Amino acid sequence: MTSTADRTQLVSGVDERLREVAKLVRRSMLDAMPDGEPSQWLYAPMREYPSRPGKALRPALCLSAGRAFGADSDELLGLAVTIELLHNAFLVHDDVADGSEMRRGRPTLAATHGIAAALNAGDALAVVAGQVLRRATRRLDRDLAELVWAEFDTMAMRTLEGQALEVGWQLDKVEDLRPDDYLHLIMHKTCWYTTIHPLRVGAMVGSRGTAHLDPLVRFGFHFGAAFQIRDDLLNLVGDERVYGKEILGDLYEGKRTLPLVHLLSVADGRDLEVVRDYLHLSRSERSTELVHRVRTLMDSYGSIAYTSEFAEGILLVAEEYFEQAFADAKPGPDLDFLRALVPYVWARWR
Repeated sequence: MTSTADRTQLVSGVDERLREVAKLVRRSMLDAMPDGEPSQWLYAPMREYPSRPGKALRPALCLSAGRAFGADSDELLGLAVTIELLHNAFLVHDDVADGSEMRRGRPTLAATHGIAAALNAGDALAVVAGQVLRRATRRLDRDLAELVWAEFDTMAMRTLEGQALEVGWQLDKVEDLRPDDYLHLIMHKTCWYTTIHPLRVGAMVGSRGTAHLDPLVRFGFHFGAAFQIRDDLLNLVGDERVYGKEILGDLYEGKRTLPLVHLLSVADGRDLEVVRDYLHLSRSERSTELVHRVRTLMDSYGSIAYTSEFAEGILLVAEEYFEQAFADAKPGPDLDFLRALVPYVWARWR
């Protein structure tokens, strides 16, 4: 059993590493941004999300995995920056699609600049990401560069497939879902580009294309799933000042998160009718009273507790897969950081 002091030390150590990476990557992203006109409607909005403090988990995974498998930081930084630029581009588009109002503690681009300008900024961030990736892969030999580009193409398609699935469930008012359906969704929408892709790209470059990538998929999926479920829970129980996004935003948007999937499977009678009626409404039609009623039902039917226990089980599996995924990695601070991430997510819960 890990003591409170040990958990505090672990969280502090991981947070410090993430802050270091965030500072480095944020500066590099902003350095890659074009200047010029139209500044007010394109280049200034492009800089807003990259300028805001973020977790920097994705670039930290890429950098640490790459160095653990033998790469140096100079080979990896451009790849890590590309990943974070794409993440910011996805966030802009996600906020438009979801009608979100807050991002990293501030109003979304769509809320401050309008949907059209936000979409342009998101597209431009993706273009800049491609430019950074092109420069980064020039440092690699041709075969390895092609592998890296193919990996980015795969990640982008997996992410779009997951996004389409989530949007489709909302458009078609899908109700008959199980936890396995939710895991299939986040495997594509979240895990591939949040954890699996950064780990695979880093290991690919570090090992010069020789690392076994399948174990990284298994570890990355379970770690990423637990991370996403934790995020889903924070949206329901967190503090907006700490969480940085709109509390209960997932409920307003009708997202089929694991707590909602569980509630649909166990609610009965009038309660089930309330949840089904809620799912058939658009975001603008969901009143604050209705959203809070659904949130209360999650407590009444144990959906929050179920989701917490589910995530803890996934984290245990992630710990088991870690040793397989990094069997050929070299010991050192980077491997220690990666190993600490699973208990870090656990400690952050408590």
